[in-house]
Amino acid sequence: MSMADQARSIADDAKQLGALVGDAVEQLGKLIQNETQLAKAELAEKAAQAGRGIAMLIAAGLLLIPVLVMLLMTFALWLETFGLSSVTAHLLATGLGALVSVVLGMIGKSKLDADRLSPKVTARELRADMQLAKELGR
Repeated sequence: MSMADQARSIADDAKQLGALVGDAVEQLGKLIQNETQLAKAELAEKAAQAGRGIAMLIAAGLLLIPVLVMLLMTFALWLETFGLSSVTAHLLATGLGALVSVVLGMIGKSKLDADRLSPKVTARELRADMQLAKELGR
């Protein structure tokens, strides 16, 4: 092979390498765009999950109020049958109502926990993409 042929071969190889690098960069751009769309979709899903959690807390609060009032009144009347004074029976019933309220609040708060709402799949995919980009940059 002559020097001219070798030079043409090297030039062709360089063009092919340039095209491969260009394709890799283009594919990486498409991958990042796809990951961005995935992130948007996952965040929308997490927002909907948070919305459902908030709606359930509101519904529970609204529906529980009249039921709880009647239940606590009935409980206080029942406690009076054991010889407790009316005031003591109602204070005990109020304490039970407070306990139920705290439990419901804790359950609702757990539904809104930031860790549960974070886009874990997207974060994992982005870390993998960053690693791929680093490897392509070498």
